[in-house]
Amino acid sequence: MLIVVSPAKTLDYESKLLTRTHTLPRMIDQASELVDVMVTKSPDDVASMMHLSPKLAELNVQRYQDWEPEFTLNNARQAVLAFKGDVYTGMAVERFSARDFTEAQKRLRILSGLYGVLRPLDLMQPYRLEMGTEVATSRGKNLYDFWGTRITDQLNADLTEEGSGVLVNLASNEYFSSVKPAQIDARIITPKFLDEKNGTFKIISFFAKKARGSMTAWIVLNRVKSAKALRDFDVDGYRYDPDRSSADEPVFIRSS
Repeated sequence: MLIVVSPAKTLDYESKLLTRTHTLPRMIDQASELVDVMVTKSPDDVASMMHLSPKLAELNVQRYQDWEPEFTLNNARQAVLAFKGDVYTGMAVERFSARDFTEAQKRLRILSGLYGVLRPLDLMQPYRLEMGTEVATSRGKNLYDFWGTRITDQLNADLTEEGSGVLVNLASNEYFSSVKPAQIDARIITPKFLDEKNGTFKIISFFAKKARGSMTAWIVLNRVKSAKALRDFDVDGYRYDPDRSSADEPVFIRSS
């Protein structure tokens, strides 16, 4: 069972590392191509492309200027420790043991606008480049054109290596749109998380993101192997709802 999640806009390069074990990202050449494009952009360009404040635009322009082709623990940190958005709060990797990080390295993949497909322990230099960004390259008008089938190809290679026929999609639509589902050599399971509000169950973005992270950690920590076993997920008050679910889209609800 392989899991895919989205990255996060919020980054942490200051806190103490939970592990020094690390690997190198496997799509550095492609990331370098994108950096070569981004270093030509002004702060105004970046602000417009990514809808950022002038301060954030300047920060990210500087990040691209500082980007280096060699990755070390001095200029980068492991992706799962660098991202600090809602998904990663839900994942709570501070409770992971060394063996849990090893398991996550086998089972978890982070989709990235800059790095394509990251493993949790892959070193990552700080950046911001959302998958939906309209940035023209030699491959097309946006990042979906740039990545083409390469993200799908890498996931298929990882599925083969992991020996699984199941891909658990816990990524956002923006990021999973970089994957070609028809070309994935596995069954795709896309869980949904609904919270009760005013008597109605609906997707509430903040809670759904945390739940994706919680399910990711639950799969890793419990060494969950089968699609059917996902129905046992019961973290933070969520429970499987068979009436709202389909075979490939299990729904989990939480009452208020």
